[in-house]
Amino acid sequence: MAGTGPDPLHTPLSSRARAERFIWLTARVLEQRRFEYHFLRGGPDGVEAALTAHLNEDGGYGHALEPDLRGPISQPLHTAHALYVLDSIGRCGGLRVERMCRYFTEVSTSEGALPAVHPAQRGYPAAPFIPVVDDPPGELLATGPVVGLLHRNRVWHAWLFRATDFCWAAVEGLTRSHPYEIEAAVAFLDGVPDRSRAEAVADRLGRLVRERQWAVLDPERIEDYPVADGYAPGEHHFPHDYARTPGSLARRWFTDEEMARSLDHLESSQEDDGGWPITWRSWAPAAALEARPRVTIEALRTLHAHGRRID
Repeated sequence: MAGTGPDPLHTPLSSRARAERFIWLTARVLEQRRFEYHFLRGGPDGVEAALTAHLNEDGGYGHALEPDLRGPISQPLHTAHALYVLDSIGRCGGLRVERMCRYFTEVSTSEGALPAVHPAQRGYPAAPFIPVVDDPPGELLATGPVVGLLHRNRVWHAWLFRATDFCWAAVEGLTRSHPYEIEAAVAFLDGVPDRSRAEAVADRLGRLVRERQWAVLDPERIEDYPVADGYAPGEHHFPHDYARTPGSLARRWFTDEEMARSLDHLESSQEDDGGWPITWRSWAPAAALEARPRVTIEALRTLHAHGRRID
């Protein structure tokens, strides 16, 4: 008899199934391949092949790999994200990473640090909150995650020694900062070999985050937490933004109850279309559209890492 079984058109979809539908509807090939790898038992070759489309002859990556920087030019932020993707599929080594290190050497400052944006970006569209200047300074925001990943994967290159010294000086001197820079500091500290030194610095940064209210500890009272200077309205950070895995040094900054509330909030932030939102300023339709699948994948990975069911 018709109508006795479940109606597939009206059966509620799981969180992951909704996210998968969102990915197939909106994502670039790279994010489709990443979703396959992380959640559908896909292999790493497809991810690496999709990433190659952004590779330039100088060993850096461009072509809007980081959606807020448009154009073909290699940039440290693009190349840092490429390194992150390779790490996530277990391919952070070999000739490709050696070429990336040569690129980092070429674009770094005299102190061995990476600028967020190389001035070659001038003439191509970029988000208004990412300034393009002629002589950009080295930044922990750009350098910390790269150095942390290279150390974690035991990649050795001459550039890494100066870059590591820069990062140590930067994280140990942090007093005036902001949440994204703290995230970069955590990425460095989670990978650097000197664990006792990293733990000492992380403890101090955790106290700073709590003192400045840079993590929303009670999402039901989110209006009580300030947004950092220069951030978009509602661009808050939560414990899960700092401690993306239980093994991160930043996990020690928060109680189990605070972490649980943070993850509950992350789960509930999934939107009706299956994707997670971006919280920073949206400045161009393409940039926002390309960023959301990446944010969605990271939300699912964070929930999975902390033991939350995403089926």
